[in-house]
Amino acid sequence: MSGPQRPPPAGRTLFGHPRGLTVLFLTEMWEIFSLHGMRALLVYYMTKQLMIHQGKASLIYGVYTAALYLTPIFGGMISDRWLGRHRAVLLGGSIMALGHFMMASEALLFPALAVIALGNGFFLPNLPSQIPGLYGPGDPRAGAAFNVYYVGANLGACLAPLVCGTLGETLGWHWGFAAAGVGMLGGLTIYVLGAGELPADVVPARAPPPGPGPTESRWRAQLLVLAGVSAAVVVFRIAYEQVGNTLPLWIDAAVDRQLTPGGWKIPMTWFQSVNPLLVISLSPLLAVAWTRAAERGRDRTPLQKMVIGAALLSLAFLMLAGLSAWSDGGRVGWPWLAAFFAVFTVAELFVFPVGMSLFGRLSPPGVLASVIAVWFLSAFVGNLLAGTVGALWSIVGAPLFFCLLAAAAAASGALFRLLDQHVRRIDRQAPDRAATPFVPVHEAPR
Repeated sequence: MSGPQRPPPAGRTLFGHPRGLTVLFLTEMWEIFSLHGMRALLVYYMTKQLMIHQGKASLIYGVYTAALYLTPIFGGMISDRWLGRHRAVLLGGSIMALGHFMMASEALLFPALAVIALGNGFFLPNLPSQIPGLYGPGDPRAGAAFNVYYVGANLGACLAPLVCGTLGETLGWHWGFAAAGVGMLGGLTIYVLGAGELPADVVPARAPPPGPGPTESRWRAQLLVLAGVSAAVVVFRIAYEQVGNTLPLWIDAAVDRQLTPGGWKIPMTWFQSVNPLLVISLSPLLAVAWTRAAERGRDRTPLQKMVIGAALLSLAFLMLAGLSAWSDGGRVGWPWLAAFFAVFTVAELFVFPVGMSLFGRLSPPGVLASVIAVWFLSAFVGNLLAGTVGALWSIVGAPLFFCLLAAAAAASGALFRLLDQHVRRIDRQAPDRAATPFVPVHEAPR
């Protein structure tokens, strides 16, 4: 699959970017639509339709979402060595579509989840990795390309609960799962029709391993710091990943979803759209704020930003704990839930894009893919632990459970704080790397 890189296709259709970015934007939008459409229904489907106990349903959800971050490690290796990116995307998308349609059969729940996770392993690492090939060396547009792509991912995540969730709640769960499958097929169709606008497959050349000396010692220190950051992110995800696990159960049981007294009731799955909608609207504001702070010499270090994110997540869950205790079994007004999602989303934006960028910047040459795989591995472990912790929901009660999540988020913040001095020491030893921004492959919402 090696060969010379095809020159970036000519033409501009999306904010002055190559047409291929439009193809990747729309493909990712529909892929995330399918994943989030199914995820918005999954816990409700298991507990309400299949009558699976909440604790077991939480574990199933945790294992499934964890697998979404484990399979890309192997899928990326297979595509790099044998399949190539284009065939991996087509294979992965087709497998995922099959899994979504398999969800129509109650007896195929576990095989369907396994098939979706398998297809995701081929799809996830190979779609965004095509973005750099759309731009020539030094192209100033490349810096914003991933941000545009990330908007597509969150747009799909925003639309999915509104479409799939509404169909599942009103017409039947299987209608919602089928809509997710149709969305995946739509993304594949766009990808096939636009394949001519995408760069050719290449096998990247690996940098030679470093020889002994100060450089090797510095790289070892960087990898140890990244391992520590990865461990802290695992703890952060224990709280963060409850957004699709136990939080929907609380929304169903404890949130007053009446838009007006005696009027229309907001579907419970619609709240899953609030987070991606806020990501789309708040990301540009944060980017401008951080850029202005950097111009004034007041920018915070990456780990300091992640400390703020962990503190905000802890605050968000403390708010839910207080509301649950105050309501004493009654229902909480839905505007409180909207406020929770606002704080929750800002916390996410202070941690995930910043952490991904840090991993890319501190990665030694030639092993970037392996280092990014560690980031996905932290997501895998974090989701598994989140599923395990979620099983406590029906045992300890909502107020104490949300306090436990707040404590987990605070613990991750303490770890980020401890690691900050080590990252600053590394940056002082290599100021050229500290000043060089890294444009990350943003982790699309899974």
